[in-house]
Amino acid sequence: MNVEITLKDDSKRGTLPKDENTLGFGRIFTDHMFIHEFKEGMWQNPKIEPYRNLSLSPAALVLHYAQEIFEGMKAFHQQNNKGVSLFRPELNAQRMVDSAIRMDMAPYPIDYFLEALQKLVGIERKWVPSLVGTSLYIRPTMIASQEALGLKSSKEYLFYVILTPVGPYFSEGFKPIKIFVEPFFVRAVLGGTGEAKTGGNYSSSLLALKKAFDAGCSQVMWLDAIEHKYIEEVGTMNQFFVLDEVIYTAPLTGTVLRGVTRESVIQLAKDQGYKVKEEALSIDQVIEGIHSGNLSEAFGAGTAASIAPVGELFYKDKKYHINSLNVGPITQKLYDLLTGIQYGRIQDPYGWNVPIK
Repeated sequence: MNVEITLKDDSKRGTLPKDENTLGFGRIFTDHMFIHEFKEGMWQNPKIEPYRNLSLSPAALVLHYAQEIFEGMKAFHQQNNKGVSLFRPELNAQRMVDSAIRMDMAPYPIDYFLEALQKLVGIERKWVPSLVGTSLYIRPTMIASQEALGLKSSKEYLFYVILTPVGPYFSEGFKPIKIFVEPFFVRAVLGGTGEAKTGGNYSSSLLALKKAFDAGCSQVMWLDAIEHKYIEEVGTMNQFFVLDEVIYTAPLTGTVLRGVTRESVIQLAKDQGYKVKEEALSIDQVIEGIHSGNLSEAFGAGTAASIAPVGELFYKDKKYHINSLNVGPITQKLYDLLTGIQYGRIQDPYGWNVPIK
């Protein structure tokens, strides 16, 4: 792929804040972005250029029928050799292809995806923060850009990648968060778009998220759409429970996102000798386990939050504390292993880190 590169004037380029603890999440964007157009049945005009606003027709199909997909991933400053690495980017590339197929969009080629990341992050490597807990968040996005009205799949698409240096997703950092269990609204139903990483899945969650915030919680725990009984996801994360010393997480049946962090956590847990079951627990089983003490830990796993311990569930106006609002030993172990690999503090035995050349 022959990428046209236009660099911003060095005298006008931004920098990271001196105190990386003030980064927040998704508030600062780097100097450049990658853009690639799909027109006349082919991908053409790949560019890296200064970060800018997009220009779209008011009739662009994405604005009316939400034909859109995106990815979320990170680049990490390596503590061992001071380089920068991506974490399992090939899985994000494949998931974007899968999302495109589900939304009837032109799949973005995996080799183009990986090359675009290498070139863009390589140019912007000075934006990768160095503190543990910080990273360069990468947002590849594809939108239907054809100017047309009438419900149909677009014949034109815009693929772009933007970058933002970030701190922890939750303001609590690596501390137990409070989760609101949504009893009525649902995230996804079998046969829907739950496995696709598309904006509609998230916009439909905002009302429930407002309810969660009003209840003093950080995120929403979703139950299944049929019986409103079985736990599926939490906000932007896959959910895990430790019950009777077994780690449980919902199975991939079409309503749960195939999380890259989820897959990594399962592999790490099994290799540490923990028993893992991809089997949905009901909210009643979880509450019973909390009461009996057999449910000892809970945590979410996702790119934005890494691993987030869960200390409290708020369900039907009642609060249920998990492990006395403390981080459990399994959660801590998996967090240390995962972040140790991501930041290069420990050896990566899996080949998950892909260095920026």
